[in-house]
Amino acid sequence: MTEAASGIRTVPTIAELRELVARRRADGGRVALVPTMGALHDGHFALVRRARELADLVVVSIFVNPLQFGAGEDLDRYPRTFDADVAALEALGVDAVFAPAVDEMYPNGRGGTTVQAGPVGSQYEGASRPGHFDGVLTVVAKLFNIVQPDVALFGQKDAQQVFLVTRMVAELDMPLRIEVVPTVREHDGLALSSRNRYLDAGQRQAALVLAESLRAADAAASDGPSELLAEGVAAFGDHDGVSLDYLVVVDPDTFLPVGEDYRGRALVLVAAIVGSTRLIDNAFVEVGGD
Repeated sequence: MTEAASGIRTVPTIAELRELVARRRADGGRVALVPTMGALHDGHFALVRRARELADLVVVSIFVNPLQFGAGEDLDRYPRTFDADVAALEALGVDAVFAPAVDEMYPNGRGGTTVQAGPVGSQYEGASRPGHFDGVLTVVAKLFNIVQPDVALFGQKDAQQVFLVTRMVAELDMPLRIEVVPTVREHDGLALSSRNRYLDAGQRQAALVLAESLRAADAAASDGPSELLAEGVAAFGDHDGVSLDYLVVVDPDTFLPVGEDYRGRALVLVAAIVGSTRLIDNAFVEVGGD
């Protein structure tokens, strides 16, 4: 365990982290966890700031989880900026960075016990990335068991992940609360993502179509689901280098697609490939509203 001058600790093992958390709990402190894969940006920092408001001990995990990457995905090239990440977290007053090796988290490799995401986990992102959410829920469940936080913080940008994690916590009776922080965007509307750094200048401009499609869908939401989806898809037009994967409107309570007679609050999900980079975004809309 290493300690910087400000008191931030970089913790590589489960045993050391449990010891640290137990000492703080003995003093009556509340514990918050912010799970990340590193390559941190202002979206992550918004989670950390909120965690600092909610808890006495803030733990940020940095772990590029191999279980949530499928064959041909970007595990090897996923950005790793550990030193810069720790420096930024130090400035935000984070108490501990949990940075385990893969063998520490998965001593028996990929063949061990996993958490299954169920039918919703095989739709949308799960349809394009089979097994992705099983890997997400497995590592998140492990982190919850290791840290035993009072609250864990996630960003709304990863809406399907938020839904599945929240449902896992409820259905497996995990004693913690999930706090969801709104999506953080660039000044022009692009949702912050660690993968944005893969985009060149032209692709960065083209990626704005995801947010544009959500605005178009919102503007048409009062006319019902079909019109909403039609306008959202139409926003993509003939953008060179952008391939729409899906645009769907779901019931936030079930994460299933809504019917044509649906009225009320809904969630629009969009995913597209920009160049070779997969990006996602989402927004709440009021279907059939004024």
